[in-house]
Amino acid sequence: MAASEPWPELELAERERRRELMLTGPGLEERVRAAGGRLPPRLFTLPLLHYLEVSGCGSLREPGPGLAQGLPQLHSLVLRRNALGPSLSPELGPLPALRVLDLSGNALEALPPGQGLGPAEPPGLPQLQSLNLSGNRLRELPADLARCAPRLQTLNLTGNCLDSFPAALFRPGALPLLSELAAADNCLRELSPDIAHLISLKTLDLANNQLSEIPAELADCPKLKEINFRGNKLKDKRLEKMVHGCQTKSILEYLRVGGRGRGKGKGKPEGAEKEEGRRRKRERKQRKESGDGEGPEAEDARRLLLRVLHVSESPAPMTVSVSPEVKDVRPYIVGAVVRGMDLQAGNALKRFLTSQTKLHEDMCEKRTAATIATHDLGAIKGPLLYGARPPQDLKIVPLGRREAKAEDLVRQLQLEAEEQRKQKRRQNVSGLHRYLHLLDGKENYPCLVDADGDVISFPPIINSEKTKIKKTTSDLFLEVTSAASLQICKDVMDALILKMAEINKYTLENKEGESLSDSEADAVPGQDGGAPLVVEQVRVVDLEGSLRVVYPSKTDLGVAAPHVTVVR
Repeated sequence: MAASEPWPELELAERERRRELMLTGPGLEERVRAAGGRLPPRLFTLPLLHYLEVSGCGSLREPGPGLAQGLPQLHSLVLRRNALGPSLSPELGPLPALRVLDLSGNALEALPPGQGLGPAEPPGLPQLQSLNLSGNRLRELPADLARCAPRLQTLNLTGNCLDSFPAALFRPGALPLLSELAAADNCLRELSPDIAHLISLKTLDLANNQLSEIPAELADCPKLKEINFRGNKLKDKRLEKMVHGCQTKSILEYLRVGGRGRGKGKGKPEGAEKEEGRRRKRERKQRKESGDGEGPEAEDARRLLLRVLHVSESPAPMTVSVSPEVKDVRPYIVGAVVRGMDLQAGNALKRFLTSQTKLHEDMCEKRTAATIATHDLGAIKGPLLYGARPPQDLKIVPLGRREAKAEDLVRQLQLEAEEQRKQKRRQNVSGLHRYLHLLDGKENYPCLVDADGDVISFPPIINSEKTKIKKTTSDLFLEVTSAASLQICKDVMDALILKMAEINKYTLENKEGESLSDSEADAVPGQDGGAPLVVEQVRVVDLEGSLRVVYPSKTDLGVAAPHVTVVR
């Protein structure tokens, strides 16, 4: 039965000797179900593949035998948001060239030897750098994970059921290159002092677990720059307060000198006294300037606010009109105006752009589910029109390029992609070139046009140079478009705005400028006593003016981050 199911993607990949293959979309469900919940065996006869993605398929329960033998050159394997589980059988490895493995959003409960990632001796994933197991049901990690993937640099375990880490994970020399460890939203009860053996660790996120203590040895991690222990009930109440309001540097110093209540004979270390005194002095100064007192009100003042401004409250509300032509191309769009972003300090702009890229990769499923576009609001004249035009009639000044018709731009990008393949045979196509296939078979291309008649967005490919975000930009217009659903647009917009809130908070807490003196740091504008980030509603209407959607509505932005308060 499986053999009778058509797989035109495989035929095309084989004919054109492609190195990248993405299988997604509604038709995939039925074909995988017909193949017994597995990937078709023919897929494992494409030995040139470097990148393979199969995502959003609720019928996929196991990859199927032959993957390791048939895809020896695979660099990236993305199997997210499927139904893999409760274990992996047969095991994935050995995959000698694999560098990125994404198994997030499945139903995995265990990865035991013989039903997991691969053998430990010799290492089944010797070149693996990034492993994403977030959003599963794992209760434990394989004890031999470090031996299976000794060159691991990023490990994401967020949103599982883990109550501990295997001891072998932190043994000396086990993971010498691991720089990012994320295990928020689990059930972790303790953190071993042996974590100090992760000599390359830079980022540690263990928020929302059941930790009662943080080992002092954590301060011995030589490269650690960012930690998150929010949402844990720590016995040391001073430390618990610090993890919600202090910089990583201060927390590690507190741990380094022993914290409070460690060794009565030693007394309180001088370094901790001085750091704590400086912190209290800064907090008193902030409360005095903002007029806040002690207690919950003062704590609320330190939270970043998102104020939602209703259409009726805005002096010049932005409106997007949708023409009927987009119905068969890319029918869904959601917009929002955000005011008050600080992109000038440190790496704030870079963080903002990087966050968009990560959302495109993960939540937007490499732009197949949705596409984000951000604009400098000051460069836009409203109202806006969202429509579709033939490629030869759509003109845009793309980011970093000269004005071109859409058909010429796409042709140029295709030539660049082919040239890139020839020059870098062993690497995936990058940049805009990765998304050209999303326009295959489209007679019209979607576009967003301002009141001056300028195309400011050509989703899902590129924005206009006219509305490019700069360091001086503080007011932005955001758009999310999709061919799949309106809800994915709203979900992505929620995530984007909350990420902007986090970036603003990160900047305003002076983490961008750790080298600043106290006086210079105090001069950086902060949220305490300052204006909140304002999100203005944007209405999307049809050409007759009938409302299609307004964002944010009362049900949007409902699940905020712990440090964000939404005021409506």
